[in-house]
Amino acid sequence: MMPCYKLPRSQMRRFGLALMLPVALLGAFVFPNQLQTATAQTSRENRPLTIRADVQEYDAKNQVITATGNVQMSYPARQIQATSAQAQYFSKERRIDFSGNVYILQQGGNSIRAEKVTYLIDEGRFVALPQSNRQVESIYMIQESDNDGQTTAPAPQTPALKRSN
Repeated sequence: MMPCYKLPRSQMRRFGLALMLPVALLGAFVFPNQLQTATAQTSRENRPLTIRADVQEYDAKNQVITATGNVQMSYPARQIQATSAQAQYFSKERRIDFSGNVYILQQGGNSIRAEKVTYLIDEGRFVALPQSNRQVESIYMIQESDNDGQTTAPAPQTPALKRSN
C-alpha cells in the first residue's frame, strides 16, 4: 500500500472526504451537548451558508439537515443572519424552514420576527407566518430624502416578504 503523502492530489481529496464524511454525519449523535455547525454551499458560486445549533441531524436519503436548539444562521453573501429554535435546510429544494421565535436580520437594519419563516434561497424571498392570533413584525430602514426628492444614500436591499393567512 502506498503512503498517503505519495497519492495523487485527486486521490488525496477522495481520501480526505472519505475520512471527514462519517465524522460530519455522526457529529450530532456523538457530541449532542456541543454546538454543531453545518455549512451549505450553492453550486453556482460556492457561497457559504452556515447554520449553528445545539444538535444537528442529516437525512442522507432526503438530503435534509435539521438543526435544533439555539439555531443561528449566517449567510454573508446576502447579508442575512437568523436565529430560531429549529431550522431545516432542504438542499434539493434550496429552502430553509425556521420555526420557534424566528428573528431574521439583514445588514442595514431590516428585520422580520415571526413564529415560522421559510427562506427561498434562489428567489431571495421570505414567507413569514405568525403564532395564532398574533402578527408578523417587519422593520424596514427607509432612507430619508433631501429637498430635491433624492435619497442621500442608496437604500439597502430589502428582503421580499409575503404574509400568508
